[in-house]
Amino acid sequence: MMSHAKQKKKETVSGQYSLWNSPLLQPLRIIARSFSPYWFACIPLVALILIVTQSAAQAQHAFDLETVDMSDPAVIKGILDTVFVFVCAVLVIFMNAGFGMLETGFCRQKNAVNILSKNLIVFGIAVIGYWALGFAFMYGSGSAFMGFAGFFLSSSDPATYGLDPFPAGLPISVSFLFQVAFAATAATIVSGAVAERIKFVDFLIFSFLLTAISYPISGHWVWGGGLLSSIPFLGGAGFHDFAGSTVVHSVGGWAALMGAAFVGPRTGKYREDGSSSAIPGHNMSLATLGCLILWIGWYGFNPGSELAATPNITYIAMTTTLAAAAGGIASTFTSWFKDGYPDLSMIVNGILAGLVGITAGCDAIPYPFAVLTGAIAGIIVVFAVSFFDSIKIDDPVGAISVHLVCGVWGTIAVALFGGANFVAQILGILTIGGFTVLSSSIVWGILKATLGVRVSMEEEVQGLDIGEHAMEAYSGFVKEADVLSGGRSMSMSQGGEVPRSSES
Repeated sequence: MMSHAKQKKKETVSGQYSLWNSPLLQPLRIIARSFSPYWFACIPLVALILIVTQSAAQAQHAFDLETVDMSDPAVIKGILDTVFVFVCAVLVIFMNAGFGMLETGFCRQKNAVNILSKNLIVFGIAVIGYWALGFAFMYGSGSAFMGFAGFFLSSSDPATYGLDPFPAGLPISVSFLFQVAFAATAATIVSGAVAERIKFVDFLIFSFLLTAISYPISGHWVWGGGLLSSIPFLGGAGFHDFAGSTVVHSVGGWAALMGAAFVGPRTGKYREDGSSSAIPGHNMSLATLGCLILWIGWYGFNPGSELAATPNITYIAMTTTLAAAAGGIASTFTSWFKDGYPDLSMIVNGILAGLVGITAGCDAIPYPFAVLTGAIAGIIVVFAVSFFDSIKIDDPVGAISVHLVCGVWGTIAVALFGGANFVAQILGILTIGGFTVLSSSIVWGILKATLGVRVSMEEEVQGLDIGEHAMEAYSGFVKEADVLSGGRSMSMSQGGEVPRSSES
């Protein structure tokens, strides 16, 4: 015989079941069947976000032009500065297209969708992370270590973010747009070094933490008035990094290096005897287009870091152009001498190496030394690619060699050719590098121990486009080409190898 308690429980459950199945709640049943339990689990999370942002929000009004004297030269200059920095922000944001084309071209066609997806969504991830936390950590008022004010872009007081009131200073909104583009660049650098074998979700998590926490904290030390902006025992000399050879590029490069180390090399990259096997990219036209887009975008990156429309922006543009050209020429002849042929991938990486190298001192290095800085970067990058290959750090696009190694070189070059304090430059390189290695290693280690950072062997062989996204970049194209060529393109369709290719 059923106990009274069990009978009561059964009646209660039965009553609830009957109530749920009543005609009155039929619309709710239809809605519930349309969504998985995961959707319902998101409801309290969304509510929490709304509560936090609503409580943090303050009135942020656009400028009332009726109260501004448009004939005032200072106001005209302020508007010109705002428009200039906004245009530069757009150029830097457009560099995401260049990174996407470059990485896609240097990798195999079976991973094209995955690479394009990473390079597109990473900017969205960076915007949200930097808006919520990063901008406040980097520029908010606080300590020498990090900022603590203005989260969620909640403050309408320019002083909160180290800005002067308009027209002497930039509006908060345009300052954020310019700086978030730099944060996204640091995360995009990581994408190329871990391409073709990393899980999509792990890359998204790492990108969020990099742009929301790690990059802003180290950036605060240099650009936010933090501990490296003025070093007391060096007589007040500060770390000089005008546009980010270390703050952006080396940070992205250190994070990429640790990512490549934790995720391991691609299957088939290294043979049992320890030798390296070239894995060719599938479209050098895309890679070349990506390089040119990045070169153009750099005119937002470097001149825009002046943060005002001054005559100095043309000087910065000239040093940037000279270094890029010298880097491309130097890498061409270096790879020609070293490997016996002028490698297009090295021309591409040489141009980018020159751009990264001049970024720290583009405002201070004289023209002849800008050429020398870019040329040395172009030579270094060729040997850096071979070095990382020799220690089995698999970097499909050469991101570590370009951004980390040449970023370090460019930061030192400011001391050699631009008048910066040598000790301060070395101290800045080591401090920011050590912090980024530590923070990146912790995140990569946790991801590897929990979610696992690498896709399965079957997914890697089949391609991440199918395994991670269930779609192809060139649906039907390769199969039709096989029929027309009698199967000669089979090596490409299966991600195989051809005799000669770039190792970048």
